[in-house]
Amino acid sequence: MLAKHAAPRRAHGAANRVRIIGGQYRRRLLDFPDGADLRPTPDRVRETLFNWLGQDLPGWTCLDLFAGSGALGFEAASRGAGRVVMVERDLKAVGALEKNRALLGADRVDILRADALSWLANNRERFDLVFVDPPFGSGLAGAVLADLVRHLKPGGYAYIEQAAEVVAPTGFIIHRSGRAGRSYFALLIKE
Repeated sequence: MLAKHAAPRRAHGAANRVRIIGGQYRRRLLDFPDGADLRPTPDRVRETLFNWLGQDLPGWTCLDLFAGSGALGFEAASRGAGRVVMVERDLKAVGALEKNRALLGADRVDILRADALSWLANNRERFDLVFVDPPFGSGLAGAVLADLVRHLKPGGYAYIEQAAEVVAPTGFIIHRSGRAGRSYFALLIKE
């Protein structure tokens, strides 16, 4: 996730590093670029999310919009997702994502340098799970949610993380929700 207000997170005492918490790549540390805008989803929140999803995602197709550090997408790949598409517009972040994909040998991860909203407007693929974790406080989650239902398979999930409480748009119900600090997060199910 990107944020203007937060300093880079630390994992195991190292700045700009995130830890995969479950699955095939568990305990692997991934570096992400320096910058005050990059703020990965915390371990505790990712652990909660994947508990809600049932831990493993065997063969799922996942989309990680606003990929940033790649914490959510690489976590999904680690837990058996058949394909993960990461969309990120920042060149430095894309470079780090590609380096981490190579480090993990995560050949089921596709990394695209693109604006998330433009890419989504032209996308025709449908996913089992979409992660929507835009820059903190940007309000972009609402713009994505308005059109997200057509990008999900029947019964598919959307994970939303933002600065305001999540409200389910038409076509979704809130399965679970929570709050961590100033961030609200929710797992929505396509009706």
